Amino acid sequence: MQPEFHPPREFAAIDLGSNSFHMIVARIVNGSIQILSRIKRRVRLADGLDENRVLSQEAIDRGVACLGLFAKRLTGFSAENVKVVGTYTLRRAVNNEEFLAKAKTVFPFPIHIITGAEEAKLIYSGVSHTQPEKGRKFVVDIGGGSTEMTIGDGFTPLRAESRHMGCVSFAKRFFPNGELTQARFDTAYQSAMEKIEDLAWEYRELGWEHVLGSSGTIKTVSKVLLANHYRDGVINEARLQELISICLKFNNLNQIQLKGLVEERADVLVPGLAILLALFHTFQIRSMRYSDGALREGVMYGLEKSFQVGDIRQRTAEALAEQFNIDQQQAERVKQTALQLFEQVKIWKNKFQINELRAILTWASMLHEVGITINHNNVHRHSAYIIANRDLPGFDSEQQNLLTLLMRYHLKGFKKSDIRGTNRFQHRDILTLLRVFRLAVLLNRSRQATIIPQQLLLQIQSNNWFLQFEPEFLRQNPLVLADLEDEQKLLARLELPLIML
Repeated sequence: MQPEFHPPREFAAIDLGSNSFHMIVARIVNGSIQILSRIKRRVRLADGLDENRVLSQEAIDRGVACLGLFAKRLTGFSAENVKVVGTYTLRRAVNNEEFLAKAKTVFPFPIHIITGAEEAKLIYSGVSHTQPEKGRKFVVDIGGGSTEMTIGDGFTPLRAESRHMGCVSFAKRFFPNGELTQARFDTAYQSAMEKIEDLAWEYRELGWEHVLGSSGTIKTVSKVLLANHYRDGVINEARLQELISICLKFNNLNQIQLKGLVEERADVLVPGLAILLALFHTFQIRSMRYSDGALREGVMYGLEKSFQVGDIRQRTAEALAEQFNIDQQQAERVKQTALQLFEQVKIWKNKFQINELRAILTWASMLHEVGITINHNNVHRHSAYIIANRDLPGFDSEQQNLLTLLMRYHLKGFKKSDIRGTNRFQHRDILTLLRVFRLAVLLNRSRQATIIPQQLLLQIQSNNWFLQFEPEFLRQNPLVLADLEDEQKLLARLELPLIML
């Protein structure tokens, strides 16, 4: 018999930036990522954001038209293999729901609008996956509407920040109609300095071995320097000052001509240089290199669990387990029971998220007793507080929120109103995941492997959950039975019947 052939998995990562929309289509071949295509379209969303943070209809239409183009390339892709993130302009726009609604008419994949900190961490991940430099890194990305700054070790970000300053927004604010003077440049530079001065001490105290820059402005600066005989790829202050002096000889941003400068970047180069010079001065950067990796690469690597993002989560969990002295044998028992129950659930509303929900359940099982070192009483509250307020590399904000919810309500009572759907996760799926997790914790309350049931069957019919054990199990384990009966009474008040067979 011929072995079954499994075609390489193809997936796409899309970055809806303030200046351009980018899409990477890739596949996994023999355990490595192979890029199939890259598509970039200049959309200039930030140009359409007014002083009241309202995104213009023209900007919405430009963005939606681009997404329609991307959708044609993604014909046949499942939602679980496409990750789309919206950045600065979409998170700032008060009418971003209007954009999302219109996008849905031509683009059938979910769009996640991420926070500035999430964006910074994804950029760091993208750079870390594509650069050979090891050790502590300082990664900078000057986008159309915001600038992200992250310091990290290896693949793990330690400090990530995003500030409201970008080459498109600064062009609009400080260089109206492209007017270029020394005074306008100085004003833009000073504004950038003020936006990041509070980070100077902490970032310099953390320190770094390498400084890497990604995306538009830094890519453009690197190309211009390469075209003008600086072949070593190094960006330093002396070279920046030289570029600035050349640019200031022109009277308008649109008139700037330099070897290596593409026409579509001419009007945003100087605003970007003002921000980049401020970064060099604030953080006392000696030299920087350009990295091809950026936000979209970070998103791409996050799509495949066998790559480093999975390792980051593992390291996050292991570090917490060690710091808070978690009983790892108990965590493993809860995890095995939880996964045994999970695999028997067939009622997931969003079937594309099953793998993600399984992963969240796994991490919740491993970390649910993280608060026990504070106090055994109300451990669920302490655990939830710690998870909600920790930096969890590898987890985005919605995953962290779901983890927190599972921690908070895995013991004691809860109300249906406590369980709310989120932008990503369906209310019914969250409730189902919580019920599975509560049962897994309950069935391992004895903290003894010998009391775990050998047969554990779960059937679900509507809201009715039927739980079946091997013969005599409940009679031989009256404490387990008592706990199940308490859970049964609690769930009955919420019209969520639990029936033991």
